[in-house]
Amino acid sequence: MVDRGGVDGGRSWGRLLRGLLDWLLPPACALCGATGALLCAPCLAELPALGPACRRCALPLPGDPGGLCGPCLRRPPPFEALTAPFAYAPPLDRLLQALKYRGRLELARPLGERLAESWLEAAPPPDLLLPVPLHPRRLRRRGFNQALELARSAARRGGIPLAPDLLRRVQDTPPQAALDARARRANVRGAFALAAGLGGARRVALVDDVVTTGHTVSELARLLRRAGAEEVQVWAAARALPPRVPAGPAPC
Repeated sequence: MVDRGGVDGGRSWGRLLRGLLDWLLPPACALCGATGALLCAPCLAELPALGPACRRCALPLPGDPGGLCGPCLRRPPPFEALTAPFAYAPPLDRLLQALKYRGRLELARPLGERLAESWLEAAPPPDLLLPVPLHPRRLRRRGFNQALELARSAARRGGIPLAPDLLRRVQDTPPQAALDARARRANVRGAFALAAGLGGARRVALVDDVVTTGHTVSELARLLRRAGAEEVQVWAAARALPPRVPAGPAPC
């Protein structure tokens, strides 16, 4: 089912309600505690920017910003582009861990909005946003899917339809964070399925909190390709960097 709540009149009511709540109970910055925003402007400016990167996999490529890295030239991934506004480094890692493991769902709003803005600055929007799914057992334990929370915020910001239940995780595999690169690839093979067709959508975007090796989004991109998607993008709040690659502050 496609959720069009981000592109109809309900979005205006949501903005009005959030504005009223923010006026009655002003939020505090999650990093410095200053009153007025979940992420104040100075803290937002200090978040680690990804920097020049391969346009396909978003790994650092300082010599040719916007070009393709060697691995993507030799063996292109099954998605067209991966975009992430931030590197997975302090203090952004604290925000994503608070969202994912401590239930700070309100943090999905500013991070999801920045995610949508970073893509829309450079390219037209996709037809559909698809959050990376959790297995139902893990979803029951956690109570929410952080990828869906980010996708909802990005969908509202970009005016893009969201399909929260189209992708399903059919295998309850171990968490990717506990595995090395080779094990991660095997861990997600055959782990996903589509609940229905794409409904005419040709350009779709996967949404996740962090991309590390890219095996999860690659497996999902292959599934979407087989279902008829002509272009698969990946939107992530952060890209994990190889060791010893520094991350810089976000550009003003």
